[in-house]
Amino acid sequence: MSEGTELGTGKQTPDEEQAAPSTVEEPESRSEVILECRKLVRDFQSGDTKLHVLRGVDFQLFEGEITSIVGSSGAGKSTLLHLLGLLDTPTSGEVLYRGRELTKLGQEAAARVRNREFGFVFQSFHLLPDFTALENVMMPARIGAGSLQWMREAGKIKQKAVDLLNRVGLGERLAHVPSRLSGGERQRVALARALINEPAVVFCDEPTGNLDSKTADEIFELIHQFNVELGKTFLIVTHDDHIAQRAQRHLYMVDGLFVEQ
Repeated sequence: MSEGTELGTGKQTPDEEQAAPSTVEEPESRSEVILECRKLVRDFQSGDTKLHVLRGVDFQLFEGEITSIVGSSGAGKSTLLHLLGLLDTPTSGEVLYRGRELTKLGQEAAARVRNREFGFVFQSFHLLPDFTALENVMMPARIGAGSLQWMREAGKIKQKAVDLLNRVGLGERLAHVPSRLSGGERQRVALARALINEPAVVFCDEPTGNLDSKTADEIFELIHQFNVELGKTFLIVTHDDHIAQRAQRHLYMVDGLFVEQ
């Protein structure tokens, strides 16, 4: 099958092609499926034009793996990550976490799953500018805890945040606000923050996009360490093929479909 050919499809009419599922088949020896989507479609309306960003994607994420999705800007990879992470809702299709269908969850239930089960690392860091590195890392735990739980466990959560910042090499930067940190240090804080609630899956959306190549390699090495030492599952979307190739499994997306490369 040549580069750019849709997986699992033959020659189709334009109408069929639009609805054709993009399927990634995996060998039976892989570990348990932790997250998946089935026939996932996401359309956006732009004036009178409907944009078909995802066009029927089937995908499985395996527990304990680092999986990367690479593609050019506009390929649909970030849209897929946002749908899998419950940051957006699909036009049609299903998202399942440990076999539980998540697509029809209400906002509050979806927010609980995001907070407890998923962690997020973004290209632009998304740190709170007026809070210290330590406070930023603690924030997801504080949001997820009720007032009584927070009163009981604040000290324990603070120590966990300190330990995570030490692990990413920022033990001497606990009291620094983001403006006093370099780009690489901010992303280290963001990675520690993503792990504070001990999520099962960490989504990384262009995590090295604002970093030089040396710093990007250092961030990926931290991801690899957390994968090996803590067994965390990572899904990384990136335009950087060098980073993508270092994942245990790397996939390619073009025009809202997975393709062979």
